[in-house]
Amino acid sequence: MKMWQPDRKVIGPLPASEADVGELNRVFADAFTDRYRRDGMVGVRVPALNPVIWRYALRDAGAGAMLWRDEDDQLVAFNIVHHSGLEGWMGPLAVRPDRQRLGVGGAIVRSAVDWLTDQGVTTLGLETMPRTVDNIGFYSRMDFVPGHLTVTMSGDVVSRQPRERGIRLGQVDDSERTELLARTRDRLQRSAPGYDFTRELELTHELQIGDTTIIERGGEITAFALWHSAPLADTRAADELRVLKLFADSRASFLAVVRDVEAAAARISIRRVAVRCQTAHREAYRELVARGYRVRWTDLRMTFAGYPEADIPEGETLFSNWEI
Repeated sequence: MKMWQPDRKVIGPLPASEADVGELNRVFADAFTDRYRRDGMVGVRVPALNPVIWRYALRDAGAGAMLWRDEDDQLVAFNIVHHSGLEGWMGPLAVRPDRQRLGVGGAIVRSAVDWLTDQGVTTLGLETMPRTVDNIGFYSRMDFVPGHLTVTMSGDVVSRQPRERGIRLGQVDDSERTELLARTRDRLQRSAPGYDFTRELELTHELQIGDTTIIERGGEITAFALWHSAPLADTRAADELRVLKLFADSRASFLAVVRDVEAAAARISIRRVAVRCQTAHREAYRELVARGYRVRWTDLRMTFAGYPEADIPEGETLFSNWEI
């Protein structure tokens, strides 16, 4: 991999580890708070992320977790780069406010692109705020193309939910979990060849930050949803269950897995479910609206030229968020 050094006083990429979480959190909070301020949202202060969420992100990224330091060995920038089989994406990524507009941002994105293409991915993307036109322009100059939105939608969970009908990875023994992981991977790859969420599912179980709900019919996996219940922000209570990945082979399977996720939230006394809905799946979006889900946030998905998202069969749904 190339060693990008746009500023002679910036060294990297260097491997990021769990020992760097304190520094990563400071740059994360400062950079995104500054971004909101420049967008006119002066009163917004972005909180630090929950350390266990950083642990998940870093372990998921592995060698793709990169950082850059200055002449005083202080953190300047980071880019946490992931690939789920042939699907590659970057995030979170940030540059310390005092080092922005000096070429560091371009360096961390180019390093991520180099690393992901070396892994052989066929999809390479990121998400950014659609109102932030200079971000969109910056990524466009780096050969990223805007696509559809990821809409974060949330729905309230009523206390009297029907019982879960599917299987959760966390409720089965090790041998059955291994078999379910293999079957889940195989079912996904029939619709999105090369995509593989196994590592995310395993890490979620290992770190006990959520679970995976699996729906079967006639011995065949028809849907699954990976969700986290651990708080996203540090020092905050668990107030929502967040769906990160979701596959369904039909409208009926989509509704079944959403209902089961809502039941899982009720079981652990969480009263809100958040779904990262990609608007390319219009019918799934309409189903969520019909269930009372409300739009809370939007992100613009952008893909590197020549590395588009997978086309999956008509009538199926695949939500794969590019955020942690």
